[in-house]
Amino acid sequence: MDVSRLAKALRRVLDADAVITDEQELRTYACDGLTSHAAVPGLAVLPHDTEQVAAVVRLCDAEGIPFVARGSGTGLSGGALPRTDGVLIVTSRMRRVLSVDVDNREATVEPGVVNLAVTRAASGAGFYYAPDPSSQQICSIGGNVAENSGGAHCLKYGFTVNHVLGLEIVTPRGDIAHLDARAPGYDLIGAFVGSEGTLGIATKVTVRLLRVPSKVVTLLAAFDTVDAAGECVSSVIAGGVLPAAMEIMDAMSIAAAEGAVACGYPAGAGAVLIVEVDGPDAEVDAQRAAVEGLARDAGAFEIRAAADAAQRAAIWKGRKSAFAAVGVLSPDYIVQDGVVPRSALPQVLRGIQRLSRDSGIRVANVFHAGDGNLHPLVLYDSAVEGETQRAEEVSGAILDECLANGGSITGEHGVGVDKSRYMPKMFSETDLDTMQLLRCAFDPRGICNPGKVFPTPRLCGEAPGKRRGVHPEVASGRAELF
Repeated sequence: MDVSRLAKALRRVLDADAVITDEQELRTYACDGLTSHAAVPGLAVLPHDTEQVAAVVRLCDAEGIPFVARGSGTGLSGGALPRTDGVLIVTSRMRRVLSVDVDNREATVEPGVVNLAVTRAASGAGFYYAPDPSSQQICSIGGNVAENSGGAHCLKYGFTVNHVLGLEIVTPRGDIAHLDARAPGYDLIGAFVGSEGTLGIATKVTVRLLRVPSKVVTLLAAFDTVDAAGECVSSVIAGGVLPAAMEIMDAMSIAAAEGAVACGYPAGAGAVLIVEVDGPDAEVDAQRAAVEGLARDAGAFEIRAAADAAQRAAIWKGRKSAFAAVGVLSPDYIVQDGVVPRSALPQVLRGIQRLSRDSGIRVANVFHAGDGNLHPLVLYDSAVEGETQRAEEVSGAILDECLANGGSITGEHGVGVDKSRYMPKMFSETDLDTMQLLRCAFDPRGICNPGKVFPTPRLCGEAPGKRRGVHPEVASGRAELF
């Protein structure tokens, strides 16, 4: 790539300060939240609207230059890892809340808007945005769309895909298209959300707003063991109660949170379970009583209920800070993300304990217990010879454990570059070929966030496996989706 020539062309369609070529400034964008993968982009641009994004993409398409979209950079799978021979399109200047439509219970925002800002914009009218990743104070809506982010309350309210009503996107050809979840035909929003930036760039997002529930009760139950906390989770779900959230932290993650934010969880707990129930007053009262009774039956030695919003925030503080708090215990760590059926939680957690014991690598466990989404934190010190490799081996073995128990390699952090090598363990070659056909339909030139998700990406038009190959119209780029 001729950076100087491309930068000159880009400056003709962008603001003067929106094209970054200085290497020191570019290093700011070398990685996302997953620091084990890094690459300095060839250049970076900061467009401020859809038209500018489209203009950049059209230039890349004309020259065959790869491009990658980036939001706040909080991703944990290397999904926004730049290309050294490409353009990084940073959406952080596109941060306007365009509308809050209370009558239709929706809001339209630009991709750089921070997740929590949507709720703040709607809260005055008594509404909020449900998906709540732990990084919701800094992660952006565009990244949430790319990764289909969830959060603690996805047990009851679902993931990002369940709350996206419309998208304005820039296709890999540089066209501007509009997708509507309420329109007839194929569910293109369902395909786009969670595609990790491989099918285009979202430039406007219309999201569903929910009315703030009339009552919320947050409970904290302390147990001697993680197994006992897990038993409580199974009992609650089996009892017909659907909490808004159910989160478990083990002793090591509790110690990290105490050291970082002094969350004040019960002393001596081998695990804590956070359960939140919400809805009409009578329903919440009944669910609270049921959960407290089941927690006592499972062996909880202390149960607390938040009396007000401040106490509720205090209970959540430890959980929300858990990932960053682990830095108190270890100079380096890997945040893993796997999913297992709830019934397999005890077995998988025991498997993780065995892996930790046999390898000498500590693992702290934090997870969305209600839907079996594990976030093991694999602790190591890169300054100690061999520890990085052992930590990576343990991290991979945890995913193997999830797969062996009917689970998945990712729940909400995505595949990116970090987990692409595990995709053949979960999917057959035919499965991967079929996914690649969809990607090629959107991006026949293969320049939109290339090298992500698929372990061995093929050129569009190359015959995949024993299949007959991509349709010639798609391979040539003549087929139009929109």
